[in-house]
Amino acid sequence: MKTKAVRMYGTRDLRLEEFELPAIKDDEILVKVMSDSICMSTYKLVEQGKKHKRAPQNIDTNPVIVGHEFAGVIVEVGEKWKDQFKPGQKFAQQPALNYKGSLASPGYSYEFFGGACTYCVIPHEVMELGCLMPYNGDSFFEASLGEPMSCIIGGYHGNYHTNKVNHDISVGTKEGGNIIILGGCGPMGLGAVSYGIQLEKKPKRIVVTDISDEKLARAREVIPEEKARKNGVELLYVNTAKMADPVRELREIADGNGYDDVFVYIPNRQVAEMADALLAFDGCMNFFAGPTDNQFKAEINLYNVHYISAHIMGTTGGNNDDLIEANTLAAQGKIEPAVMVTHVGGIDSIAEATLNLPKIPGGKKLTYTQFDMPLTALDDFEELGKTDPLFAKLDAACKKNRGLWNAEAEHILFEHFGVEA
Repeated sequence: MKTKAVRMYGTRDLRLEEFELPAIKDDEILVKVMSDSICMSTYKLVEQGKKHKRAPQNIDTNPVIVGHEFAGVIVEVGEKWKDQFKPGQKFAQQPALNYKGSLASPGYSYEFFGGACTYCVIPHEVMELGCLMPYNGDSFFEASLGEPMSCIIGGYHGNYHTNKVNHDISVGTKEGGNIIILGGCGPMGLGAVSYGIQLEKKPKRIVVTDISDEKLARAREVIPEEKARKNGVELLYVNTAKMADPVRELREIADGNGYDDVFVYIPNRQVAEMADALLAFDGCMNFFAGPTDNQFKAEINLYNVHYISAHIMGTTGGNNDDLIEANTLAAQGKIEPAVMVTHVGGIDSIAEATLNLPKIPGGKKLTYTQFDMPLTALDDFEELGKTDPLFAKLDAACKKNRGLWNAEAEHILFEHFGVEA
């Protein structure tokens, strides 16, 4: 079967090509990819090429398909898996395989397995690890965004707090505590807010910082403070650029005691050091943002590490349980992965968007791989809709949903381009 895919041949060398996929083996599965959201990790991959730890050294002759936040429909099932999977099933997948200690991962390492394509072959290890999951949601994009949401959920579950009386460790963010998400108005930060306000073990408050009034305004629009209040959580959006002394003023917001859980969502030394200074007694700082510089450093207060039990850790990726939780909560309407999305496009937009990702404003760039379409901001739908009926329909669908991308808008695209799931 022929596929069309965006493949990486080397540093900043992405090519949209059509080629023949090999016939599947008895332990493989052929899938039709419907949606693939673009991750900053893919940008880091193409910036590093062969130097990236997940990239094979022969990509110049055996290029890899990029993209790892994807979902679609099963087309053909190898004999080994016919009792578990059927053609026509929707799927979501967990790309963090770690198969027998290998760093190989879809979107980074495989010649015929990745998200930026029309069809791909899923190898045996994915099913063996339980990383191919049946999906029953109304939209494909929420399954694509399940992967980044699983990373966020993994971050929340990765935090911990100690008990000096019996040395027990409590896993997760502190119930009734203060959470701060530094640099939290980007796509992943907003996902973290959406997840945090619905926690069963609720925090007292969540403070979200940024230095852009525009990004803070959008955050308030898609996740209003009132929505968090209805869930019993105080939500505050703060522009730290307008604070004379951000550490002092942020600590005052937390009743002067600091923050029990501090998430760092941008790889910036000043922000990381501020995070360290904001920790409460037994506070946990999670350095969530992945830097491109493998020598990235910041100073920490080891006096506080010793005397107030401050601890610093990091999380990357999620596991199968995190992805299942993400998809379940999205299906129940408890979280809204759509808060991440600001642009949509077709398969022809992926290479350019990936190469220029840090320069494109907004949040997640969501792509649909079964058709061509320029990468388009949701905010531009209204103007484009004055002359293009497609964008008029998309604009109306989004406006009904607080300006967010949604299942109706996805169905409008599929119908317009004649795409069948």
